[in-house]
Amino acid sequence: MSEARDPVADLRQIAFLLERAAEPTYRVRAFRTAAAVVDGLSADELAERTAAGTLSKLKGIGDVTARCVEESLRGEKPVYLRRLLATEDEPLDEATAALRAALRGDCHAHSDWSDGGSPIEEMALAARTIGHEYLVLTDHSPRLTVANGLSAERLEKQLDVVAELNERFAAEAAAGDASPFRVLTGIEVDILEDGTLDQKPSLLARLDVVVGSVHSKLRMPSAEMTPRMVAAVSNPNLDVLGHCTGRLVTGGRGTRPESEFDAELVFAACAQFGVAVEINSRPERLDPPKRLLRLAVEAGCVFSIDTDAHAPGQLDWQRNGCERAARCGVDVGTIVNTWGRDDLLAWAADHAHRP
Repeated sequence: MSEARDPVADLRQIAFLLERAAEPTYRVRAFRTAAAVVDGLSADELAERTAAGTLSKLKGIGDVTARCVEESLRGEKPVYLRRLLATEDEPLDEATAALRAALRGDCHAHSDWSDGGSPIEEMALAARTIGHEYLVLTDHSPRLTVANGLSAERLEKQLDVVAELNERFAAEAAAGDASPFRVLTGIEVDILEDGTLDQKPSLLARLDVVVGSVHSKLRMPSAEMTPRMVAAVSNPNLDVLGHCTGRLVTGGRGTRPESEFDAELVFAACAQFGVAVEINSRPERLDPPKRLLRLAVEAGCVFSIDTDAHAPGQLDWQRNGCERAARCGVDVGTIVNTWGRDDLLAWAADHAHRP
């Protein structure tokens, strides 16, 4: 008999691959829930229930997930996992693969503190598993109530949670039990109609990386949207301009046209103030469009290839942004999340270069 595999790890990998493939949430949740239940069992109880065929009697474990556990414990890669791995995406082309290999983190991700579906720790562990050195946690700001945006008080509590988690990660790395990894503090702050940012300036200044995005009045005329965006870009607390056109090209929320603004002016401001233009990798966004991405390259902007992940498996969507960056001639040295953590933090903290 083969040596037993880790059934919890197999269940989580299945959930990760399902999320990456944008499968329905209920299907992903079934495997994550089963992983949590199995993780809470003692080795003896797990063995006894597996031998007796009673795993599926436990709340949170169904016939399919029970079968996966049984196969893992027999030392077999679960059939469900093998099928997912066999139908993975096509290999990346050379230019895209080179950009993906250069990325060292992700500057835009959400947890269940706002509208994400997983705890901070789960997002962090997934990021570490796929080889990242850091993950910027960017839950929403208070004005976006539909996304359970964080008030100043909730954000301050989140900072304490992140600090405790990072202490544990540092201890694991020091003991040689895991690769070095850190959750960086951040926020996806709403750019309000007058161009101000939806959070206390003193609190924004405490964060490692601030992503700013327009989520309201997306059909505002260009004559109003352009100064709104330029005002936000000139704010010394802003580091990354998120999904700049706000478009939706596919997905369950339907489609949405691009916001209208003077892209040359906005990207010139980004270049002037050292704000990165986000290359958003979500399949329904793929923002900015390639014609605008080329314009940002010509303007001399720096970039951040981000997933805007709301679940662990979505953290592997960066390949989408890398493909677009490669097609549009984005130089790897201009992508801020190819930089090491210290260099990224120094860039985000250095406001002296911003007039």
